[in-house]
Amino acid sequence: MNSPHKERCSVVTGIGVIAPNGANTEAFWKATKEGISVLDTVTREGCEDLPLKVAGEVGGFDPTELIEERFLVQTDRFTHFAMAAANLALDDALLGRADYNRSPFAVGVVTAAGSGGGEFGQRELQRLWGQGSRYVGPYQSIAWFYAASTGQISIRGGFKGPCGVVASDEAGGLDALAHATRTIRRGTEAVVVGAAEAPLAPYSVVCQLGYEDLSRCADPDRAYRPFTDGACGFVPAEGGAMLVVEERSAAEERGSRPRAVLAGHAATFTGAALWTESREGLARAIEGALADAGCAPEEIDVVFADALGVPSADRAEALALADALGRHAAEVPVTAPKTGIGRAYCGAPVLDIAAAVLSMEGSVVPPTPNVVDVNVDLDVVTGKSRPAELRTALVLSRGLMGSNAAMVLRRCEKSPS
Repeated sequence: MNSPHKERCSVVTGIGVIAPNGANTEAFWKATKEGISVLDTVTREGCEDLPLKVAGEVGGFDPTELIEERFLVQTDRFTHFAMAAANLALDDALLGRADYNRSPFAVGVVTAAGSGGGEFGQRELQRLWGQGSRYVGPYQSIAWFYAASTGQISIRGGFKGPCGVVASDEAGGLDALAHATRTIRRGTEAVVVGAAEAPLAPYSVVCQLGYEDLSRCADPDRAYRPFTDGACGFVPAEGGAMLVVEERSAAEERGSRPRAVLAGHAATFTGAALWTESREGLARAIEGALADAGCAPEEIDVVFADALGVPSADRAEALALADALGRHAAEVPVTAPKTGIGRAYCGAPVLDIAAAVLSMEGSVVPPTPNVVDVNVDLDVVTGKSRPAELRTALVLSRGLMGSNAAMVLRRCEKSPS
């Protein structure tokens, strides 16, 4: 925190979303604000007879309309989502080629990934064992790799600044944003950052079946209900979000609109599926993020919860909030819009960040779909959106392998003249 660039403020200027409830940011926010649940029976080819019955699938997404053929043949569905979302974010930030061609080394790319390109990898391995090595495409070596989205976004956009990939469990979505803010503090002007996942291919689903916390419920309305007596695990989802994060003065100079400040972040590790222990780890992450942001607990106006849907994990999260926020934990509105779309692994907390920015702009807390009878001492927003003046938001994330992260966002006020 003693960096000479500490005064460089990192702000969100662009948001791009490809999610089960909307293949663009506007559709995503409309459905999120209205509390619409799109969880449904899994329809992806090859998954019909697997024990996973409900998921959040991205519909209405045609990558051929958004991405050039030469990139499509090299990449998996998770990279298609990321590239499309990056385009939306760049357009939203008004960051065009004329801006970054002047200084391509001033723009970096950071993504987080949990599994990589399972669909592409499965197809090529089937060709290998079914037809022989001559039938395996040359892009098998890169398309499955968790770094593929960073590489392809960088190549396609001509971004030559600092690039990287964060592999730190589901919480990596928040950690990637923290990495971007540190990159900006060191002098980079802009970073395209976020995460998108595509875990609904047969091979990928079979891998996930090893998670005891994955919901096997076949009823979309009951499959993912955190903070309730009916909690039976989480529902996976595909999709995610990409953001443009910039140094505030540079963004304002070129006429872009700062939408939120990435004010503070902290991360901890407590071990795979040790949900009781995650109470302390998540509380430490919250306390660290508040300290990093210079934020008092009572300043938090809304919490976007991790909301795993596992009773022990839900209790631990509620207790962690009480430990870190004190009495304010029972008073602050808590929401988990992901119960209407599923958990997109590393993409899930980035979608929450997008929703938090939009919530602060719209002065409204979106509801938690499918959740009614809350059994923890939290003010979980259910049923419909709640109007509220929101200046500061707290976003939480935990991964199945034990990572915990918290991030504080502040609404952008006008810069002093």
